[in-house]
Amino acid sequence: MGKRLFVGSLSFNTTEDGLKAAFAGAGNVESVAIITDRMTGRPKGFGFVEMSTDEEAAKAIEMLNGKELDGRTIVVNEARPQEPRPQQGGGHPAQ
Repeated sequence: MGKRLFVGSLSFNTTEDGLKAAFAGAGNVESVAIITDRMTGRPKGFGFVEMSTDEEAAKAIEMLNGKELDGRTIVVNEARPQEPRPQQGGGHPAQ
């Protein structure tokens, strides 16, 4: 199984193909996802890249963290599991 990396401070002009190309220099890129807003479809400025091995992930962090991509200095580190969110109330009140 590969290692998932968080990539932050992305330019809104960065594409998944561009992100994949940047990380390909560190090894085999399994998957790339730039997170978008559900309502507008616009990028939120961060994403995730999955590398094939832990060694490739470490190399990607070393190569790309603090480097410029599409005019922005990006942050690259190991992705942490998503924190559970409190349940939001919604819909109609119980009757």
